[in-house]
Amino acid sequence: MPGTATAPAPGRTAKDGQQAGGRSVTIAVALCIVTILLAVLDSNIVSSATVPIVRDLDPVHGVDRIPWLIAAYQLAATAALPLYGKLCDTLGSKKVFIGALATFLTGSALCGMAQSMGELIAARAFQGIGGGGLMSVTMVVLRQLGTAGPKEGEGSRAKGGDRKGSIGGIIAGAGMALGPWLGGALADHAGWRWIFYVNLPVGIAVLIGAVFVVKLPARTARHRIDFLGAGLAAAFSTALLLVTEWGGEDYAWTSPVLVGLAVAAVVALGLFLWRQATAAEPILPLSLFRLRLMRYGFAVQGLVGVAMMGSIVYVMIYLQVVRGVAATSAGLFLVPMAIGMTVVGLVSGRLVAAGWSQKTFVVSGTVFASAALALLTTLDTDTGLWTVRGALLLMGIGFGQLIGQLIELVQDTAPPAQLGVATTGVRFFQTLGTALGASLFGAVLTRVYAAKGPGGTTSDIGHLTGTARDRALDAFVSSTDVVFACATGAMLLALILAIRLPGTRTRA
Repeated sequence: MPGTATAPAPGRTAKDGQQAGGRSVTIAVALCIVTILLAVLDSNIVSSATVPIVRDLDPVHGVDRIPWLIAAYQLAATAALPLYGKLCDTLGSKKVFIGALATFLTGSALCGMAQSMGELIAARAFQGIGGGGLMSVTMVVLRQLGTAGPKEGEGSRAKGGDRKGSIGGIIAGAGMALGPWLGGALADHAGWRWIFYVNLPVGIAVLIGAVFVVKLPARTARHRIDFLGAGLAAAFSTALLLVTEWGGEDYAWTSPVLVGLAVAAVVALGLFLWRQATAAEPILPLSLFRLRLMRYGFAVQGLVGVAMMGSIVYVMIYLQVVRGVAATSAGLFLVPMAIGMTVVGLVSGRLVAAGWSQKTFVVSGTVFASAALALLTTLDTDTGLWTVRGALLLMGIGFGQLIGQLIELVQDTAPPAQLGVATTGVRFFQTLGTALGASLFGAVLTRVYAAKGPGGTTSDIGHLTGTARDRALDAFVSSTDVVFACATGAMLLALILAIRLPGTRTRA
């Protein structure tokens, strides 16, 4: 009967049932966290293992195909994001989660078995389709785990949950910081194929656990999926990411290829917006942008993506080019950042669950991140390495507050029926911000170095000696300082937007 409580099974009390349900949720959360870690590690783990991969698969022409190897995963993951959000809202997040994980594991196996660079690139793209869903869909699952099954005497905390989403966001940040180091370690000691094979036993265990342990409400209403809108979103993001990937490196900014891609991106964006305004069930409803918090939340997340690109990538470049730190050792410099992100993220998540304002931590996070990036603008050829570690720790404290709380803010604001598209929207804007940051900072570094350096490109620094090398290193440091200044500007803009966020307060 509706509204009638179900009696516990003989020999089993209601308290036992609650404890069993609590254990199931705990296991499900652990499975989600492992899944996020797998997805984030695989998005950047290859960058530190490119040398052994090229040496094994294509020592003659493989170097020229490294950009495609690195970009294939990100391109596929980003292109699939809008569709994943709508699938979650239509089919239910558990089914989509299992499908994304199965795709990711299949792609991992294909990557490990690749016998040529072409096969590996294609397998990475296939793996990326699954990987893009893992990160975003898992955040939806975490959210629903946090709002399902209230304890006795409590309401279901549909707004705020119990901050499981914050934990997922922080684990993602820590994984992003540690990925390059882990990739280098596996490539050096186990062989590059284990970068992909290591996913299989862990991922299969998660897949089995998800089938039997993850319990989420089933979708009963039927919805249409806007595949045309998803295709236009994929076309726009792919064209934009290719512009940022190739611009100034493979092709001149004024080349027909880049101009054509830029025009294609603009046209695809225009058609996508038209489609979202006219479709019966759009893939990314424009109505979400009528909510002030959603608009600012998406914008801040995009700027965070820009700034994180400027911090992590160019700190690693500075350490290796200017200070002569080996790639694996350079990755260890990110440990303070990972520690800062994890600790402050967990603390801020608990405080928000206890009633603190989410806006407080978003504003505080942008302040800390801005201060860290400003400190990096003072780097010189002989700056103490502990200063670098301190700046990265400070940056972790900032980003640790931002990553989890921004996702929670968006999820708190999104209509329940649009939780999936709102969550994937956050990831989509962050990814596009990262791509734009890569393009902007790469162009800035190249131009400043060309103006101040001894001639040639930054790739020539390793072959220079004497005065020419000293001048090149000074010019390179000046160039990275300008990059960090641009990243600081992005975070200051994020701070302005964060201050304008509506104040929110979540009570436990």
